[in-house]
Amino acid sequence: MIHPILRDPNPTEGARSPESRLEEAVGLAAAIDLDVVHAEAVKVNRPQPGTLLGSGTVDHFAELIHQAEEDGHPIDLVVMDHALSPVQQRNLERALECKVIDRTGLILEIFGARARTREGQLQVELAALSYQRSRLVRSWTHLERQRGGFGFLGGPGESQLEIDRRLIGDRIIKLKRELEEVRRTRDLHRKARSKVPYPVVALVGYTNAGKSSLFNRMAGADVFAKDLLFATLDPTMRAIELPTGRKVILSDTVGFISDLPTHLVAAFRATLEEVQAADIILHVRDIAHPDSEAQKGDVDAVLRDLGIDQGEDNRVVEVLNKIDLLDSGARNALLAQAARNDHMQAVSALTGDGLGELFGLLDRHMTADRVTVDLNVRIDDGAALAWLHDRGDILERQDDEQFAHLRIALDKADLARFESRYDYHAASS
Repeated sequence: MIHPILRDPNPTEGARSPESRLEEAVGLAAAIDLDVVHAEAVKVNRPQPGTLLGSGTVDHFAELIHQAEEDGHPIDLVVMDHALSPVQQRNLERALECKVIDRTGLILEIFGARARTREGQLQVELAALSYQRSRLVRSWTHLERQRGGFGFLGGPGESQLEIDRRLIGDRIIKLKRELEEVRRTRDLHRKARSKVPYPVVALVGYTNAGKSSLFNRMAGADVFAKDLLFATLDPTMRAIELPTGRKVILSDTVGFISDLPTHLVAAFRATLEEVQAADIILHVRDIAHPDSEAQKGDVDAVLRDLGIDQGEDNRVVEVLNKIDLLDSGARNALLAQAARNDHMQAVSALTGDGLGELFGLLDRHMTADRVTVDLNVRIDDGAALAWLHDRGDILERQDDEQFAHLRIALDKADLARFESRYDYHAASS
């Protein structure tokens, strides 16, 4: 595992240390059971167009790989924790006499291993093919050979490179069509939920921040949750009940990570659409991680790309997870800070500490847009009365021979739905 340290032209406060970045890269490799026998961060003062690394550094690693071979512990793969051009990847493989993949290739391997649903698999394949298409020049060594035409058509026929590029292009077009169908299906499901309607609470955060563990705590579910980067790739949804009895849909999403290539983010757009449509967004942070602030910055950047500004969007609530890993002083300070902020809650998904307060916070956010109105509903209109009992809080009720006279608290959006669906009109209380 090699992490190149390049000079940052725009250094920012809170930037990750090279050691932390190397540790994260080793964690990515461990996520697909790679045995990392050597991990090193190396300075790159002047990136080389042919190999990224300087010649001396390349020779250093070539010697290390050669020595491991002689010692009977051959190294089969070198992972460069940085983006490599196809030419750089090819030249490094020749110099090191070993297979080389970059950060994007490693993340794609993890995505491929983790995706379970049809949607997740389509997204992974689309991202992988987009990545592979740019590397066909590296993949083929027999491009000089031509697959012959029939003679009478004129010309020698397509080269292997052209054939593969065309096949990949055709497959990408097909995948995009299938993903568009998935998006339409998800949109139909979303519209169906809006008719129920149950608000959606989406969990987002840096990978390995504990989203799935928190999801399991909140939903009583059994989602795959391990101390691995990208343990969750497919969106998972469960209905849960808040202390007031109000039901919401809880959605777990793919974890964000720094330096995620643009085409990977684009390929996973359908997954992130759940976040855009959510009523509340829980930004789960590993508050015990030394790079917690930098991770928060990475998540904020992705959310801004989705049109969600954490500083201004009232839907976003910070959930400071893993307080069980803090010493008592730091934990108490964090709890005091969260108590003063209605958009922040400190919890431990492992022990359950703070979960009750988090549910209470969700309840407060859900009822913040409520109004109290008077409604006169026909006694024999059971569907309308049941709808109101399910969505609102009946504060007073008096019945006569024809009508149930209700004073009810419910969301403005629900009131609009009710008036549209049942043709009743409320009077403000």
